[in-house]
Amino acid sequence: MDNEIIVSESHVISKIYLARGQKIMLDRDLAEIYGVETRRLNEQVKRNRERFPQNFMFQLTDQEVENMVSQNAIPSKQLLGGSLPHAFTEHEVLMLANVLKSSRAVAVSIKIIDIFVRLREALLANQGILLKIEQLDKKISNIGHDVKMHDGEIETIFELIKEIMEEKMRPKPRMPIGFKPQ
Repeated sequence: MDNEIIVSESHVISKIYLARGQKIMLDRDLAEIYGVETRRLNEQVKRNRERFPQNFMFQLTDQEVENMVSQNAIPSKQLLGGSLPHAFTEHEVLMLANVLKSSRAVAVSIKIIDIFVRLREALLANQGILLKIEQLDKKISNIGHDVKMHDGEIETIFELIKEIMEEKMRPKPRMPIGFKPQ
């Protein structure tokens, strides 16, 4: 089937970066995932500029590119083809499907948005757990006696926390959307 998506979740997640305090994907990565040339993707963005406001889509600066290269987020500037890449937030990833107008673009966009949503949910779930760990750490620090006798109990607590976090990260089955012929 043409709409079958061969892009793995781990591949998409590896292409999500942090820039200007937002999770973004670069134009070259999105073009690869959508199965189009980067030049074609950027042409469609230029033709439909009103759909891509600057707070959701922006061009990276030289400094931002340097930071990404130095942090090994991208291997080298040569990989970018000599120009500064455009960065798309999760809101604009969905908009790209509208301007690229292919069934693959729509299906890939839905998958990418689903991944962004799950990442956000996992982050929110983990914030509560991290707060609990911090509170536990403060309690342990306040105890003035030998903590070594509690090592086994603490190890058990951390194992339970790990299990809870793994359970929250597992994708939940979703109901298919759309019309079912009878």
